Amino acid sequence: MSKTKATSRLLVNYPEPYRSEILDYLFKPNFGASLHILKVEIGGDGQTTDGTEPSHMHYALDENYFRGYEWWLMKEAKKRNPNITLIGLPWSFPGWLGKGFNWPYVNLQLTAYYIVTWIVGSKHYHDLDIDYIGIWNERAFDINYIKVLRRMLNHQGLQHVKIIASDNLWEPISASMLLDPELLKVIDVIGAHYPGTLTVKDARLTEKKLWSSEDFSTVNGDVGAGCWGRILNQNYINGYMTSTIAWNLVASYYQQLPYGRCGLMTAQEPWSGHYVVEAPIWVSAHTTQFTQPGWYYLKTVGHLERGGSYVALTDGLGNLTIIVETMSHKHSKCIRPLLPYFNVSHQFATFDLKGSFSEIPELQVWYTKLGKPPERFLFKQLDSLWLLDSGGSFTLELQEDELFTLTTLTSGRKGSFPSPPKSQRFPSVYEDNFNIDYPFFSEAPNFADQTGVFEYYVNMEDPGDHRFTLRQVLNQRPITWAADAFNTISVIGDYTWSNLTIKCDVYIETPEKGGVFIAGRVNKGGILIRSARGIFFWIFANGTYRVTGDLAGWIIYSLGHADVTAKKWYTLTLTLNGRSSSGKLNGKTLWKDISVNFPGNGWAAIGTHSFEFAQFDNFRVEASH
Repeated sequence: MSKTKATSRLLVNYPEPYRSEILDYLFKPNFGASLHILKVEIGGDGQTTDGTEPSHMHYALDENYFRGYEWWLMKEAKKRNPNITLIGLPWSFPGWLGKGFNWPYVNLQLTAYYIVTWIVGSKHYHDLDIDYIGIWNERAFDINYIKVLRRMLNHQGLQHVKIIASDNLWEPISASMLLDPELLKVIDVIGAHYPGTLTVKDARLTEKKLWSSEDFSTVNGDVGAGCWGRILNQNYINGYMTSTIAWNLVASYYQQLPYGRCGLMTAQEPWSGHYVVEAPIWVSAHTTQFTQPGWYYLKTVGHLERGGSYVALTDGLGNLTIIVETMSHKHSKCIRPLLPYFNVSHQFATFDLKGSFSEIPELQVWYTKLGKPPERFLFKQLDSLWLLDSGGSFTLELQEDELFTLTTLTSGRKGSFPSPPKSQRFPSVYEDNFNIDYPFFSEAPNFADQTGVFEYYVNMEDPGDHRFTLRQVLNQRPITWAADAFNTISVIGDYTWSNLTIKCDVYIETPEKGGVFIAGRVNKGGILIRSARGIFFWIFANGTYRVTGDLAGWIIYSLGHADVTAKKWYTLTLTLNGRSSSGKLNGKTLWKDISVNFPGNGWAAIGTHSFEFAQFDNFRVEASH
């Protein structure tokens, strides 16, 4: 259970030991969330909710298996749990696959080849075995593409890689499978998103495994934990789903981006090392620490008389785990779909262990109570139950918003580390000269790409001050999943910044048509990036400058001539103070006293006018909030 997509951006540059601690809480068996599954985005250069992730093939003849952070994350997960199941799924695709169309199914062989190279590269360069591969997240599937993908996987000796489809709704994929025997044969798992614990008849008729392949997506306080506890049980009870995957793994992205803090835990401050082990981690542990893939549900699962539910699982070797949840309606609403009202009240539930289970002498008990302290407990071990005198029968007293796990396994553990550092603001003076010879990651720390991809670059032609730069590397629009902007942009810093000076060296690579900008008070990102407002200072290779109040360039505050051309370095400076703004080119004032009323605050940013190559160096921001 658990997945990531452009949401671990800030995790990679956490200082040790905190980064390893966070990874332990997520992946280390019998420690924290002890996740069984890690589902990652196959980066496609496009915006996928909270940022873009780089593709392993930006251009047709380009292959690089060291971009982004997903391979690193998979390796860290495998290091801690060699048995973790790995899943890859694309959201966007690099533009060249579309041959001019915003569609990945123009050339089925080509797209299948692209996905297969990702799987082969994962193995070749990182020794990672991908277990399942998806089609296209929450978008159309193409029946012939799925068949072509299966054939190509087999041809490459990847028979063990299973196909999951379609990461959208139960239909039309289920009906399509029932009507097409070959399609039925090549799909191993039907994955639906946010199913609200329910499935449909067609899906059951396929007799395939049913998964909730994306769920949760809820702010990780106690209501999010309640949502997670309820669906982990009821996705199976009501909908026969044997896997539930949470989006997202860890909230490691700027909180003001869409779906802030919708991760199993929160780690959004690499500059301080602060992180929070939220309640959903411990709710996960109630299931994950006491079951494993390969265990199976018993027939005796269901709803309790006065609200709540119970499931029971076994490994077939005599072990038994029972998980009981009594999440109330008010405290377990997920972000979607709408949850019909139900009532939960105080009750007693009696369980009788029959057959071979009647010989079980003792069950360990783990307990969670969500709500306000002092009643609040997260994953607390209680005294074990002795069953020999009671003939395998026991009774639980249940209040609302509780979770009990009763299990024969004695390996459960509530892992902990000393408290992490205190929360701090993003540093008010921040600079990066990108001078790094062999970067471990392709992207500079804390920059969160929102359209386009910005990567460390070694500028061989410049032996001078600009040998090591940050370069925007996309030269065409990707096959988009969301509404990417028409300009590229990467944001950084503290969303509350208002008065600040941003300074950066810029280099336009495209003659005549090229353009770059630096910006402050950028107020939107993620899927909303197109409508971002802020103060944007642009220069263009045709010898002009502009100051706009939005990324799209509709709101023009000022424009004029500037001594600018392509293939030359310039230093831009943007100063924002209250309602007044000014800009310098190479240290000389180019415009000043432009009045800006909105927005009052936001991130700093850099970017380009279109999908074009451009370089940035010696970025510096000085803020006084």
